[in-house]
Amino acid sequence: MAVMLTTPNTLLGVFAPKSQTTRLLTNLATVIVGTLLLTLAAKTNVPTWPVPVTLQGFAVAVLAAAFGWRIGVATVVAYLLEGAAGLPVFATGGGLAYLIGPTGGFLIGFVAMAYVIGRAADLGASGRVLMLTLAMLIGDALLLVLGFAWLLALGGNAAWLDQSNLVGSAFAKAIQPFIVWDALKMVFAALTVSGLWALFKKRA
Repeated sequence: MAVMLTTPNTLLGVFAPKSQTTRLLTNLATVIVGTLLLTLAAKTNVPTWPVPVTLQGFAVAVLAAAFGWRIGVATVVAYLLEGAAGLPVFATGGGLAYLIGPTGGFLIGFVAMAYVIGRAADLGASGRVLMLTLAMLIGDALLLVLGFAWLLALGGNAAWLDQSNLVGSAFAKAIQPFIVWDALKMVFAALTVSGLWALFKKRA
């Protein structure tokens, strides 16, 4: 089981210990450290409403590409469970109410994002910057779609939305401002992972 959690195509897989017990413990520690990094990324934010600008998308992309889809998804799910349990790991707090609030679609969308990017890494995208960039852009687009759909589902009585134009208003306030910045973050994330792959693969 522990052997199947990572692949040699990821940074985590390159340095995975040979012992199954040690590898499992390493994977568990990696998930815990990953949730801490996601928390730090969430706290690095600009408190815009209804969706704050954070480094979480960048962090999820890097972690998923470095860990692969299984550890990447497990890390995001563990992070969401921490937040749902009340730990202040999200941008401005924690708790179940926060998780099902306006940013809930984006938070849950990180799971889908981690899966898409992690799968690409498992299939060998870590050393191919264009392929990894494309996977990250697709994952980020899926994140935005899920976040947008969630906002529309909650937007019926939202004061910050123009009730006569819910779709256009939600897009203009919660999606459009992020598109360019998210694309740049995905490019930088892909360059970061590909650069680390080129560096560490030679030394492995």
